[in-house]
Amino acid sequence: MRSEQEIFEELSALCTSPGYVHAIAFLCFKNNFVRFADELSAKEVSHIFSKSHLIRRELSTLIGLFIKGDRDKELPEPKVLQGYVDKTESLLEQMHRAIEYGIWGGVDFEQITRKSLNIFGQGRALKEPIFYTGESAYAFQYRDLAVMKYHADNQWLESNKGFSIDVARDVALCVMQLQNEKLASVAHELSQLPLEQWTLLPGFSFTSSEISERSGLDQSIVEKVLSAFTLSEHEKNATFSSIHDFNAMTAAPLLLYKDCAYVLLEQYSLVEALYDAPFYWMGSDKSYADEAFNNRGRFTEEFSRQRLALVFGEENVHANVDIYQSKKKKAGEIDVLAFYGNRAIVLQAKSKRLTLEARKGNDGKLREDFKKSVQDSFDQAYRCAQLLNDPRYTLIDTQSQAISVPKNLKEIFILCVISDHYPALSFQVRQFLKSQTSELIKSPLVLDVFALDTLTEMLEKPLHLLSYVRRRSAYWHKLYAPDELTILSYHLRQNLWFDEKHDVYMIDDSVSVSLDLAMLARREGIPGERTPKGILTRYEGTTFWRMIREIESNSDPVMIDLGYMLLSMSEESILELSKGTDEILSQTQKDSTNHTLLVGFTDDKWGLTFHCNSDSLSIAHPRLEAHCKKRKYTQKAHKWFGICLNPEGVPLVRFAICLDYEWEPGAEMEAATTNLKPIVKSVSLSRRSRRKIGPNDPCPCGSGKKYKKCHLRYD
Repeated sequence: MRSEQEIFEELSALCTSPGYVHAIAFLCFKNNFVRFADELSAKEVSHIFSKSHLIRRELSTLIGLFIKGDRDKELPEPKVLQGYVDKTESLLEQMHRAIEYGIWGGVDFEQITRKSLNIFGQGRALKEPIFYTGESAYAFQYRDLAVMKYHADNQWLESNKGFSIDVARDVALCVMQLQNEKLASVAHELSQLPLEQWTLLPGFSFTSSEISERSGLDQSIVEKVLSAFTLSEHEKNATFSSIHDFNAMTAAPLLLYKDCAYVLLEQYSLVEALYDAPFYWMGSDKSYADEAFNNRGRFTEEFSRQRLALVFGEENVHANVDIYQSKKKKAGEIDVLAFYGNRAIVLQAKSKRLTLEARKGNDGKLREDFKKSVQDSFDQAYRCAQLLNDPRYTLIDTQSQAISVPKNLKEIFILCVISDHYPALSFQVRQFLKSQTSELIKSPLVLDVFALDTLTEMLEKPLHLLSYVRRRSAYWHKLYAPDELTILSYHLRQNLWFDEKHDVYMIDDSVSVSLDLAMLARREGIPGERTPKGILTRYEGTTFWRMIREIESNSDPVMIDLGYMLLSMSEESILELSKGTDEILSQTQKDSTNHTLLVGFTDDKWGLTFHCNSDSLSIAHPRLEAHCKKRKYTQKAHKWFGICLNPEGVPLVRFAICLDYEWEPGAEMEAATTNLKPIVKSVSLSRRSRRKIGPNDPCPCGSGKKYKKCHLRYD
């Protein structure tokens, strides 16, 4: 097999061939754009997850190599152009195989056999996921979050660049909209042209006057913005001599030709540069560099605070919390702290990026970057989390006011948030993070601001977000996925639940299609489903759904525990429970007497008792509590919930109780339960159905395929 560098050099020679830019235009259109009629669906974007699809970094590599030549735009003959495309795809495939093969160079297989060498914790093994793992941010997130990121730097930008970050965002938006329209038109017109004239390059070209007219901005301002992201005609990307080197086009993705036409081959690169490049502009100004760095950190903290406040409410989320052991002795500092009932989230934000040397697989730099970006963040968060339940410490907010900590916190979740895209983050977390847990403090969730943005967009109710974070933290050591959005997508489709019989579970990023479409519909207004079909939609209209709607924003600890349990149930159990509650509601409406539904879960030793009545609280509460105590005892359960339903239906849940303590035998309870009838039916909490699934039945994973063509092959 040829070496990575040999393939790179051959690819470099190909990319500087006459008229190669037309091949890049075709490949960018083929791999980045989708066409649809009335509504965007999974069918139109399915090709993005095929093995032959070129990722954005591969396309950026082609553009970076193209600018090493003379940037010729003359259109080659069709046969030559097709040859460029075929050869490019072949070389990129060879490059991927060479990088994968490089993982094993010089490996002592005897050491691996003895399990004394973790090959995947070494730099050479991380080169492949760092380059080939997908982007963690949507293009619109880069574009819109840039405004928040640099809002505090607008004075510097206007003084030194001649425009504000808001104006730069507006120009970028207009460029993308104009290109989308042009490309649709150019692609449509190709069929009316002779083959010799076929090219998509005009769809990627535009002028400053077109952007000025579309945006309503003065053309001189538009040109200042475009100029800031335009690669100089003299820039030949000389330092780009291997696939992992710095590529000049990532900082300045626009090309300007003598006919005054700009060419943008990668829209994503423009908005990524909008998000990243201003920081480096300001960093080169020594008099402003420190302020720019501080603003970057403040952005990460404030953005994180705002996103959590959208879910938990402003009154429950605090930023820059100081922890004091005494008036003069500070014990710790929390960037963002959220309370909900007897649960807490401790969030620490960092702004450290993965350096170029680390991307190349330098072991020392990889670990150094990870320590500064993630490990230090976790260590700080864990130390602070340990102090929350300790009455000797006082929490002080930014207004120098004491923060009241809920008594007897039951769970503390740690979120480590990074301000920028951090390649192969989930892979590195599994390899490098040295974490601690306790009965109170759960395993951390490490993510960037883009994943936090998406997470709080889709799980906008406290119960749903806490339930996800709780289960995500429980699986962090055994779950492999390209990024956090893939795991979130899986959860939205079918609930994040795995049994304990396997050590590792892997999720392919193809499950992300529905989440991608939902985010495009919500943020870009593209016609499509705003909520993925799955746990947020499947039970809509049922009595179970009505209960969850009432519980999901209730901060009472009993309600949170109840919500956790209800959301962890299998689909079969949920439907049975919903049917049973409908029956007792109907019976009470007919005869106005109390009716009971019992549900026992054999797997986790817990259960539910439903009472439906209109009795006074002084009668209904002690009766339900007594019933729950008896049922908990007879089932030898650790936990038992009681729910009193309102036959009038508004609100559906009158009140709830929770009995949570270890089961112990007792003579008094034995006597009290002697004549208690057994529960006729118990259901399993497992998400795997007890019903036998036939080969031609729909696969329970939710893929839409027949079972025999999906998971039957693995079961």
